[in-house]
Formats: sequence, structure tokens, C-alpha cells
Amino acid sequence: MKHNRAIILAAGASRRMKTQKLLLPYHGSTIIETAISNILQSKVSSTMVVLGASRHEILEVIDGLPVDHCYNAQHAQGMLSSVICGLRAMPANTDAALVFPGDQPDIPAQVIDQLIDAFHGSPRGIVIPRYQNRRGHPLMVDMKYREAIEKLDPEKGLRALMDLFSSDVLEVAVEDNGILMDIDTREDYINATK
Repeated sequence: MKHNRAIILAAGASRRMKTQKLLLPYHGSTIIETAISNILQSKVSSTMVVLGASRHEILEVIDGLPVDHCYNAQHAQGMLSSVICGLRAMPANTDAALVFPGDQPDIPAQVIDQLIDAFHGSPRGIVIPRYQNRRGHPLMVDMKYREAIEKLDPEKGLRALMDLFSSDVLEVAVEDNGILMDIDTREDYINATK
């Protein structure tokens, strides 16, 4: 059995939004719950939520959902620190991790499954969705890259991994622009909830 596990990055302080964006109402739920719900409907084996700035408030909302969580004490150092925290928390039998920003609630289960199928049908170790020639999320990485990720430049994050190992990257064309839609600002949020 293949163990493809999700890492949801939910440790940021949402400074641009000036409130914890992951807890904002979103189509009858919250942003973080919607993101989790989509993942739970996919072929992902299990889900790890990486918490940081608002961990108690987020935990209160996701408590009861079938997800694990870990705390990134270095969350102020940026997104890569949360990726590393999530990877370190993965069970030993994990084949690959799909890395999801918590502020992208519109990535559908069928796109996640498309990436998983592509990963297991290809010899490549890094899989990324593409919509109309633009790369999006989640990024799926073979666990063989765990050590390489820990050595990346925090400023460049996982983009640096794709540059370093470009011959091992598989782009998968998808039909859903949800892979590109993140909610960073109040304007993003208003547009996404219209």
C-alpha cells in the first residue's frame, strides 16, 4: 500500500489580513476546514496540520476532524520551517508528502488524486499541478528529498528544490484554477467568497 500523506501549512500569523485568515467563514465553514475537507475526500492516507501563530484557536476549530497536528516553534522563520516540521512528523512508512498552503481552500479532491496517480505512474520524485501554464499547489515530493529540503534556502523555499532537481519534476496539467487561488489579502477573501 502506498502512503501519500498531506501536510497543511497553517502556522502563519496572517499579517496582511490583520486577522487569522484560516478561521474566516468560507462557504458555510472556515478556510482551514474547507481545505481539510477537500483533502479528506481524496486518496491521501493521512493529514498533518502544521500549527504555529494561532495554534490554540485553530486547534479549537479542527478538533474532532481526523487529522494529526504538530507545532512549529520556528514558524516566524517562514514557510519552509513549517514544511520541515511537517516532514519530520511524518510516519516512517510515508512514500510521499503533498504540501498544501492552508490558505488555498479550493483545491479539489480530484486534482489531489490526479497528482497522486501521476506520481505513482512516473519515475519522477516531484510532482506539481499546472493550470494554463502556471504552476500551483500542492507540491508532491518523494520522501527521499526530506534531507535536501532541510538544507534549502528559507527565502526560496520549495521552489529551490524544483530548481535543484529540475529533471525530476513532473508537471501535471489540471482543469481547475483552485491550485492557483490563495487568500492573502482582504480583497482575495472578498473575491473568493462572492
